[in-house]
Amino acid sequence: MPITPNQNSPVVLVLAQQSDLDNLVAIRIEAMRESLERVGRFDPVRARERFLSGFEARNTHYIEVSGEKVGFVVVKHHHNELLLDHLYVRPSAQGSGIGSVVLTQIFKVADEAALPIKVGALKESASNRFYIRHGFQFVESSEFDNYYVRQSVPAVGSDC
Repeated sequence: MPITPNQNSPVVLVLAQQSDLDNLVAIRIEAMRESLERVGRFDPVRARERFLSGFEARNTHYIEVSGEKVGFVVVKHHHNELLLDHLYVRPSAQGSGIGSVVLTQIFKVADEAALPIKVGALKESASNRFYIRHGFQFVESSEFDNYYVRQSVPAVGSDC
């Protein structure tokens, strides 16, 4: 599901390439390290393998601010929903509203397609609060993760 970058925003989404794999893994490890260490599950080899197993460049966008790659997002069209598979922002850029801007762009795509968005978050991660604050509803948990869904919002003036 392509995400169209908003060129008027200081946050720009740029399609990743297959050759970006090592850099993407490094961003993922940097962003997840603290949360994974907190639950005793930090393992850079497992983090790399887990990311590699589902990597598709066509669904992956770097998050750039002023030309600097500060994170990335992966959104996949999965059955009758969008799967927000990854959303990572480097710790040095967290707390500045970048994730909220990215979610707004994803919400626009989901709402235009009338699709819900599903996301998983490590149980001990601050991302749980982030997703709830942005309208996601808790639906279930597994041993290590919580899962959330945000229903699509019909466009104003639509003929529903």
